[in-house]
Amino acid sequence: MKITEVLASRMSFSFEVFPPKTDAGMDNLKEALPHYYKFAPDFISCTYGAGGGNAGRNVEVCELIKADGATEVMTHFTCIGNTREKIDSELEHYQSFGIENILAMRGDLPAGWEGTHGDFANADGLIKYIKNRFPDFCISAACYPEKHILAPSFSSDIAHLRSKQDNGAEFLMSQLCHDVEAFKVFVDRIRKAGITIPVILGVMPVLSKDAIIRMTLSNGCSIPADLAVIIGKYGEDPEAFRQAGIEYTVNQIYKFIEANIDGLHIYALNKYEDVETVMELSGIRKAHHPEGGDA
Repeated sequence: MKITEVLASRMSFSFEVFPPKTDAGMDNLKEALPHYYKFAPDFISCTYGAGGGNAGRNVEVCELIKADGATEVMTHFTCIGNTREKIDSELEHYQSFGIENILAMRGDLPAGWEGTHGDFANADGLIKYIKNRFPDFCISAACYPEKHILAPSFSSDIAHLRSKQDNGAEFLMSQLCHDVEAFKVFVDRIRKAGITIPVILGVMPVLSKDAIIRMTLSNGCSIPADLAVIIGKYGEDPEAFRQAGIEYTVNQIYKFIEANIDGLHIYALNKYEDVETVMELSGIRKAHHPEGGDA
């Protein structure tokens, strides 16, 4: 099923996982997936490794989720190192085992690279090619509620976003964002710029001080005052930080839903215990336990 079919009728709900580098990591992900499935996500997305690497594991994860039959899959796909011939071959393979949804991005350039070393320099060209060559794919594009860290201005970032839409993107997947007010401003600006497609909002659960600081800084995201208070108050106590962070994440989800997001996407980081806690406390998805009925 195409994700746009869900977005046409209601708010979507989804998780994101990444392709493990080791067999042990893959075993851990296999253990985690049933815990995600019980919340009946509309889809699970799978990233690439940094710089477009680990693509083989990406395919393995996508095949695994698709074979489980519990939810839809959206694969990430980048411009990094991808010629038209390679794109054709890889997308044909995705289609062969039933993948219908794809997030098409430029991707982060590996260290020392200038350019993508592929046939497309930016996501809009890749999106246009996929749309024309593989019209059956439902194509998503990335967006950055607080501006892409490399964009020279917010206006230029929005202009590129409009180009992604005009070249065939059917909905947007946002980078992580903690600042609800910044997200509201972003949506207002893109709507005024003629960008009409749905926006799925990405939330990273606040579970580790170092991880939150690292991810927000590397992606150019802000740390709102209420999150800064948690970092300052509990930063040296990992367990207290985790507990406060879970509460913060639940309240953040409520605020984003109130802001009228089109979809909620949880960065699960291939873990499940704390993600389950967040979902159960938020109450937005009822967990299904086959052995004992609904939770």
